[in-house]
Amino acid sequence: MDLKIYGIATAIALAFTASAAQAQSTTTQGSTADKPRSAAGATASDRKARDAEEDRIEADYKAAKAKCDAMKDNDKDVCEKEAKGKEKVAKAELNAKKNPSERNQRKVQEAKAEAQYDVAKEKCDAMKGDQKDACQKQAKAEHDRAKADMKRAEAKSERKSAGSGTTTAPRTSDKPAK
Repeated sequence: MDLKIYGIATAIALAFTASAAQAQSTTTQGSTADKPRSAAGATASDRKARDAEEDRIEADYKAAKAKCDAMKDNDKDVCEKEAKGKEKVAKAELNAKKNPSERNQRKVQEAKAEAQYDVAKEKCDAMKGDQKDACQKQAKAEHDRAKADMKRAEAKSERKSAGSGTTTAPRTSDKPAK
C-alpha cells in the first residue's frame, strides 16, 4: 500500500517537474519579441504552445485520476469528480488566456462553480437520510449563490461600461402631489 502511494506521489512529482520544464522552455522560446516573425510563424508557435498546454492539462488530469485508483467507494468518486473539475477549470482558463474576454472569464467562473457543485454533491452521496438531504440542499444553495454572484458581477460590469461618463437624472417619486 505504501509502495503504491510513493509510486503515485513520484509520478505526480515527475509530471509537475515535466510541466515546469515545458513551461520554462516555452517561455524561453516565446521571449524572442525583438525578432520579426511572419504571421504564419506566430500562429504555428502559438498553436504549439497551446497544444503543449493542453497536453499538460491532460497529463495532470491523468495523474490525478491515477491517484484516485488507490481509493475505494465514495472517496474514489469524489476524487474523480475533483480531478475532472480541475481539468474543466484549467481548460476554461486556457481558453480565457488565449481569447481574453468577459464571456470567457465568465466561463471560467462557471466551470469553477460547477466543479465545486459536482464535488459537493458527490460528497453528499456518502451520507444517508436527513443528513444527505441537508447536504444536498446546502450544496445547491452554495451553487445558486455562486451563480447569483456571477450575474451580479456581470450586471455591475455592464452598468460600469454603459454608464461611463454619463449622468442620470434624479429619480422622481411616482406618488401624485396632494
